[in-house]
Amino acid sequence: MPELKPIRTKQDYDEALARVDALMGAEPESAEGRELDLLADLVVEYEEKHVPMGCPSPVEAIEFCMDQRGLKPRDLVPIIGSRTKVAGVLSGKSEITLPMARALHKYLDIPEELLRSGPSECPGDQRSQIE
Repeated sequence: MPELKPIRTKQDYDEALARVDALMGAEPESAEGRELDLLADLVVEYEEKHVPMGCPSPVEAIEFCMDQRGLKPRDLVPIIGSRTKVAGVLSGKSEITLPMARALHKYLDIPEELLRSGPSECPGDQRSQIE
């Protein structure tokens, strides 16, 4: 088994990912399997510190919350407005207005900034990106 070392740079990270790809078919209890386990842990640790996850789109956030709470689109009618408005928002064809964002924030506890901003970067996210 090659010597494992901490992943500290983008180059280390790229090399580790290439090695993980090469080891993907390894038997769990073999030397390669153990190397894969350790290397995967190092990659996860590096990614948690350096790779931003990004934010879901407003629609993805709404759908996730609906799924978690067992809600149907009709349950959003009192929050968003008509069935047509709900369908438009969930299909991405209609923009989420400020009053809708405020109501969805109260009802689903989704950050209002996310509902208004979109999927680019998480509002307030301070993690560094890999360059």
